[in-house]
Amino acid sequence: MPPDRFEELVGTALDGIPDALARYIDNVAVVVEDGVVGGHLLGRYQGVPLTERGAWYGTGMTMPDRVTIFRLPICSLCATEDDVVEQVKVTVVHEIAHHFGIGDRRLTQLGWG
Repeated sequence: MPPDRFEELVGTALDGIPDALARYIDNVAVVVEDGVVGGHLLGRYQGVPLTERGAWYGTGMTMPDRVTIFRLPICSLCATEDDVVEQVKVTVVHEIAHHFGIGDRRLTQLGWG
């Protein structure tokens, strides 16, 4: 899948986050990287989850949290474009959930693992 189409799918997945939740996403950059073909890492959240931010957060120079979605591992895992669409959605929701402080165990329980 071409990079521009994949980025479009990531944007669509982000747009699909309900407004009631999306309005709480704060200081997050979402990027797409190639990653490693056949790699197991589909996405990564780096930052300070909302549940761990205190009064200190935002003082001085605070870099944005970062959600990275890896194109090649997702594409190598999927057989069809519909599969890629679904996996991108699951991966984006999974990584954004980390921003909200939701861990892997709970995400798996909710079906987003």
